Amino acid sequence: MKIYHHKSYDEPKRQYEEDVLVLDLEDEVYKIVLHNDEVNTFDFVIMCLIEICEHTLEQAEQCTMLVHYKGKCTVKTGPLEKLKPMHQALLDKGLSSEIV
Repeated sequence: MKIYHHKSYDEPKRQYEEDVLVLDLEDEVYKIVLHNDEVNTFDFVIMCLIEICEHTLEQAEQCTMLVHYKGKCTVKTGPLEKLKPMHQALLDKGLSSEIV
């Protein structure tokens, strides 16, 4: 029986290079997470997401369904300065949300 010696796997055929992006604190991405409640109607939540979070009708409908069936959904991402007024507007409409 002949034994074949293979190249060591410590020396891969290709070298892969990773680009690492370093984000400044100002560029850090936050999320508004909308939580389910038993008070607001689907239509009201959809209208709020379109008006406040600048969703399309389809985005708002999908997020509303996810909130209903999963209990929560990320409805907007971005810098904290942009999300704070949106979050407050959702709270002012009686919706339950948080920034994470």
